[in-house]
Amino acid sequence: MRVLFASILVVLVAGCAAYGRYPWDQRYGAPDPGRFDGSRTTAASPIEYRRDIKPILDSRCVVCHACYDAPCQLQLGSYQGVTRGANGERVYDAARLLAAEPTRLFQDAASNAEWRTKGFHPVLNERSPGAEANREASVLARLLALKRRYEFPPYGVLAQDRYDFSLDRSQQCPAIEEIGRFESEHPEWGMPYGLPPLSERENRAVTAWLEAGAPAAPEPSPSEAQRDRIARWEAFLNGADPKTRLMSRYLYEHWFLAHLYFDDLPPGDYFELVRSRTPPGQPIDLIVTRRPYDDPGVARVYYRLRQHRPTLVSKTHMPYALNAARMARIRAWFLDQPYAVKALPSYDPKVAANPFLAFEQIPVRSRYRLLLDEAQFTIMNFIKGPVCRGQVALNVITDHFWIGFLHPDAPTSNETSAFLADVLKEVSLPTEQQSDALLTKWLSYSRGETEYLKRKSELLNRQFTGENSPSLSMLWDGDGTNRNAALTVFRHFDSASVVKGLLGDRPQTALIMGYPLLERIHYLLVAGFDVYGNTAHQLEARLYMDFLRMEGELNVLALLPAGDRNEVRDLWYRGAGDAVKSYLNGSKAYFTQRTGIAYRTGDSLSELYGLWKAHLSPVLDHRHDLAESAQDDPNAELLKTLAALRGRVLSYLPESSFLTVQGADGVDRHYTLIRNSAHSNISELFSEEDRRLPDEDTLLVARGFIGAYPNAYYRLRSNRLAAFVDRVGRLRSEQDYAALAARFAVRRTNPRFWAHSDALHEAFRKAEPVEAALFDLNRLENR
Repeated sequence: MRVLFASILVVLVAGCAAYGRYPWDQRYGAPDPGRFDGSRTTAASPIEYRRDIKPILDSRCVVCHACYDAPCQLQLGSYQGVTRGANGERVYDAARLLAAEPTRLFQDAASNAEWRTKGFHPVLNERSPGAEANREASVLARLLALKRRYEFPPYGVLAQDRYDFSLDRSQQCPAIEEIGRFESEHPEWGMPYGLPPLSERENRAVTAWLEAGAPAAPEPSPSEAQRDRIARWEAFLNGADPKTRLMSRYLYEHWFLAHLYFDDLPPGDYFELVRSRTPPGQPIDLIVTRRPYDDPGVARVYYRLRQHRPTLVSKTHMPYALNAARMARIRAWFLDQPYAVKALPSYDPKVAANPFLAFEQIPVRSRYRLLLDEAQFTIMNFIKGPVCRGQVALNVITDHFWIGFLHPDAPTSNETSAFLADVLKEVSLPTEQQSDALLTKWLSYSRGETEYLKRKSELLNRQFTGENSPSLSMLWDGDGTNRNAALTVFRHFDSASVVKGLLGDRPQTALIMGYPLLERIHYLLVAGFDVYGNTAHQLEARLYMDFLRMEGELNVLALLPAGDRNEVRDLWYRGAGDAVKSYLNGSKAYFTQRTGIAYRTGDSLSELYGLWKAHLSPVLDHRHDLAESAQDDPNAELLKTLAALRGRVLSYLPESSFLTVQGADGVDRHYTLIRNSAHSNISELFSEEDRRLPDEDTLLVARGFIGAYPNAYYRLRSNRLAAFVDRVGRLRSEQDYAALAARFAVRRTNPRFWAHSDALHEAFRKAEPVEAALFDLNRLENR
C-alpha cells in the first residue's frame, strides 16, 4: 500500500510540474537548456553582453547577486552565471544534517543542461527564440518589467510589512511557470529588490538585449604578454622533480582563492590557480574536488592559471601579485634550500588535512616566509573565504583587534617552530572528518589542543629566560619594508575586514601569531572548510577557532608584566561560561617568565599598544589614518571629534557606513565609519546580545573605504559636517537615528541612490585600482 501511495504521489507531482509547464511549451515550445551554452554572436552585433549589458548588470544587479550568498544562487557577474539561472536551495544552511552537493559556478557543472539536473531553473528564455518569447518567457525580463509597474517610493523608509531585508529572509525564487503568481502576490518585488529601478536608458538596453536572445561574444583571450607570464609561472610550478611538485602543492593549497595578477602589466585581469589533468600547452582539464587537498584521482597533477571570469566583488576579491621577484623568493625558500623530498605525501584525509604531516619535509621557515610575505592575504582568506558569512561564524572574533607575527629569523622562533611542527603532527583538526562531521569527536579535539598548549608552555618557559625574555624584538618587523607586518581586523557583526596598519589607539584585543597558529587557522577555516558541509562540520570549526584565538591572545599577554596578565585576560573574558573558565584557568601557568619590556606606567596594556606602534612605525601603512591637520584634510578636526565619541550613543549607528563629504572646493572626500561593538566576552556561540556592553562601544573613522558590506551611506556638504557630528553625539533613540538618516543618509529610496553608488565605486577604483571591487548591498539597512 505504501509503495502504491508513493507511486501515485510521484505521478501527481510530475503531472503538476508538467501542467505548470504545458502552457509555456504550447506557446513557445519545449525548453532547450543548451541554447545558451557557448557564444552566440560577434562583437560587431548591434547589442552584446560584455560591451552593452555587463556594465549595467554589474552596477545594478551584481551588487546583490554574487558569490555564495547571492539570493537564489543567482550569480549575475558572468554570462555563465546569468545563463545558469537560479536555485531556491540555500548554500548557507544552519540546519543541514548532511552535506549538500556543491554548486560552484565554473566548477561543478560544464553546461546549463547539467545545472538543470542540479535544481537550477533558467531566468532567460530557453524556448523558441523570438522577441515576444524572449521577453515573456524570461524571469529576468519579467522582474525588470514588474519593477516599473510599481511606483517605488522616492523618499523615506520602505514599509517593513512589505519588504524583508534580513540576511536569512525567506527566499522567493520563482521559475517562469510560477512568475504570474509571484507578480500577483508581490507586485512591489520587482528587481532590483528594495532599491530604485533601472533608468530608462538602462532598462531599454537590457530589455532589447533580452528580446534579441541575450547574445554574447566569445570570451576574450589573454593578451600575448599575459600568455607569456602564464607560461613562465606554469613552467615554474610544473617541474617533474619531487621538490617542485611538493612546493606547488603547498602553493596551490594556499593560493586557490587568490585573484592572481601580473603587476608589470596593465591592471584589470585576474587569474586563478587550478589543478588540471593536462600539462601546460594543452587546454585545462579541471580537477574538481570539495577541498584543495582532496585526492585529485590522477597520478600527476598539473597546476595551471585560468582566467577569472566573474565580476570582482569586494567580499571575495583577494588580489595577489605575481612577478619575477616573488618567483625568486619562492625559489629560494622552497627549491634552493638543502633538503630532500623522499616521497610525496598521500591524499589520505588524516595526512592531507594536517599540513604538519603533509608538508613536514619542507622547512618550517620556508612555509612561514610564504605566509608572511603577503600576510594580509593570508588573514584575508579567513575573512573573505566561505567560512565567514553570518553572525554565528564571526562571533568568534572581537569587533576590533590587531595582529602581529613572531619573527621567522629569531633563534627561539626557529627552535619553537621545529618543535611545534613535530608536536602538531599528532594534533588533529576537525576538518579531517570531511563534510559530514560528528560532534561526538569534539572532546578528543579539545583534549588534543589542551595537551598541545601544555607542551608549548613547557618549551616557552625553558626558552624565554634571562636575556631571552620576550620583547617586541620577537615581532616580525616586515624586514624593514614589508607593510604586512601589522594588520587590523574589524568585525561588522556578520562580516569582517582586514587592513594593513594598526588602526585605532586601543583595540579590544590583539593576537600575535607564529607559523603553527597561522597554518592551523588556514586549514581550519579556509582549505579545510566546506561551505556545503553539514551543521556539525561548521560548528566544530567555529568552536575550535576559540582555542586558536585564545592562543594568539596568550602570546600578547606574555609581553605584559607577569602580575598584569591574568587581570587583562579576565577583562577579555568577563562572564565567560564554566567550560571557558576551566580552559582559561588551566592557561594561567601558560607563561610564567618575566617580560623583557620595561614598563613605565600603571596601564601596561595601553603602554604595550603604544610601544607596538612605535616599534613597527617604519612599516606601518597609514592610508586609512585620519589626516593630522586641516591643512591635509579640511575635515580632519571635526572627524577627530566624531572618532572620539564613546559609549551608548554609538549603539544606534550602523556597524559599517560610508560618509561622503563634499568640500567647498567641490571635491568629494570619502570616509568609513566603523562602530566597534563591545562584549563582555566572545567565547560563547549564542545569545550574543546578552553579552553586549554598549557603554564601551567605540567609533573608528578611517579615510577611504573599509569593508565589503556597507550598512548605510551618508552624504553631506562640509558646512554641514559639524551638524552631523553633533547629531551623532546626541543619539538617544531609534527616533533620533531616523532624524539623522532623514537629513544625511542616502537611503534605499533616494532617487539619486544609484548615482551615489556609482560615484563611490569610481572613487574606490581611482584610490585603490588593484584592491577595488563592487560593494555588496545585501546588508544595506532600511532605517
